[in-house]
Amino acid sequence: MIQSARCHTQRFSLCRLIQAAFLVIAAAAIAGCRNTEQLSFAEFTDGLFVEEVSSNTLTLHYTLRNPEEYGITDTRICLGDYSAEARKARKSDLKSLLSSIKKYNRNELETDKALTYTVLCDYLSTELSLCEYELYEEPLLPSGGAAAEIPLLLAEYAFYEEEDIEEYLLLLGELEVYFEDILEFEQEKASAGLFMSDEQCREIIDALEDFIQDAESNYLITTFENKLDEMSLTAEDREDYKEKNRTLVLTEVIPAYENLIDGLRELLGSGINDLGLYYLEEGRQYYELLVYAYTGCSDSVDDIFENIAGARAKDLAICVNLTAADESLAVRAFSYEWEYEDDSEMLEILREHMLEDFPAAPEISCTVSRIDSSLEEFMAPAFYITVPLDDYYNNTIYINGAYDYSDIYYFATLAHEGFPGHLYQTIMSYEYGIAPIRTLLDYPGYTEGWATYVEMISYSYAGLEEELASLLMHNQTATLSLYASSDIGMHYYGWTMQQLYDFWAEYGVDDAATVDEIADLILDNPGNYLKYYVGYLEFTELKEEVQSVYGDEYSDVSFHEAILRIGPASFSVLEEFVSVCYEP
Repeated sequence: MIQSARCHTQRFSLCRLIQAAFLVIAAAAIAGCRNTEQLSFAEFTDGLFVEEVSSNTLTLHYTLRNPEEYGITDTRICLGDYSAEARKARKSDLKSLLSSIKKYNRNELETDKALTYTVLCDYLSTELSLCEYELYEEPLLPSGGAAAEIPLLLAEYAFYEEEDIEEYLLLLGELEVYFEDILEFEQEKASAGLFMSDEQCREIIDALEDFIQDAESNYLITTFENKLDEMSLTAEDREDYKEKNRTLVLTEVIPAYENLIDGLRELLGSGINDLGLYYLEEGRQYYELLVYAYTGCSDSVDDIFENIAGARAKDLAICVNLTAADESLAVRAFSYEWEYEDDSEMLEILREHMLEDFPAAPEISCTVSRIDSSLEEFMAPAFYITVPLDDYYNNTIYINGAYDYSDIYYFATLAHEGFPGHLYQTIMSYEYGIAPIRTLLDYPGYTEGWATYVEMISYSYAGLEEELASLLMHNQTATLSLYASSDIGMHYYGWTMQQLYDFWAEYGVDDAATVDEIADLILDNPGNYLKYYVGYLEFTELKEEVQSVYGDEYSDVSFHEAILRIGPASFSVLEEFVSVCYEP
């Protein structure tokens, strides 16, 4: 649900047996004709969607504004099931679900359903592979993990009707059990020698303590009261709800965080590895799977590493040529005048200029909001929370005020999160009719790769002279490549800190404290930077392939429309379907 520049995105897993879906399969087998096959597959995937989206109240609320229109009328209030029992059943359930999907004949399905079939098979196969390394996963990331994202999702929980308030208040009471399950998982990791390092654990503890340190004015109290003040409620009901919320925050939410903090403190000293996944018994094997899950690129890690180095060399060569042709460029790159300060103005500039390269977006609204200061330390620099599938006209981009946004990089950040980035990609996939079940699948290589790809294009929209914009853009992509190489170096090749210092020193970064910060980011979240940079490279390469095929009939608008019509998927799927969706 949260898409951002440095934020963990929850991987929703279709991991339970769905009895209704099996009944659909039986009915299709009896009917046995092509038209019924089409209908039955749609019924099957729609049944999957209803079952999965109903299993998590936050997911349901952020996915559908009007769930009753999808036949969802009575659901259990729940944050999800992270219990040992649910995790144990995950592998067999995924196998059963994948087997059920494969009973359909893809060749008998229309293009849109064949696409959904292919994506589901790919996603479930990847999830099955990752099941073998369950204890290598980390739900409590120092930046953007579950304990950090949940408060934000609760604070932004929309109150469309009074019933939503009641559901929200019930949801607060679920935090204790949810965190208990996560803590039990962390204890299992510790017993297996796979718990995080003490440094990472203390970082998480510090962030959690920051969130609860001023309980009486906690973020979840103030945001709730602000939302209620905007609703048409009687004064008595408004005060009653406010008191209920305050009581729940103080007696349920804060203690749930305190218990989690206490449990993590007890696990300090359990971690045996301060470096990358390489130093864990099956760390490299897990990282290989993680790289595919995060990037959607089926190349070997060795090949990806070489491709990153090759792309970086090209970017740096362009920078050298630009500054050689105009020596003042290097100085102006650090002293250019930036005239834009207003968020709305920059978004409007982006919306206007992107029409040269992208299909027009529907009329929607977008607000830029600053997150609460209590969340700044452990949230991304910026992020976009996806809007409901059936009501996507009111959107919000969230900015972390702890970061400096006073130049073109803020403009590029708004492009990454807004137009033509996450916000635009999300609403266009809805506009083009993506199958509902696919909105629950996480393909970060596509989503973050797209946002990074369009972010780089946005430099040409900023009103700077062409050479300066080009220098800044290629310098930024080269910098991202250094993070991506470091990610692979530490987690796959086993780089030590000295090797990391040496690598960055080759590119002029020889301050140990700076490299230490980079190392912390990479060690905290393996594979994270590959989502952005490898995804960006894959889109760039795919664009070049399509250009070579269509020649004079190629246009950026048509290419981008084809990619958006396909929607989030691995790049092998994009390559297969782009020719079908491309219309010169």
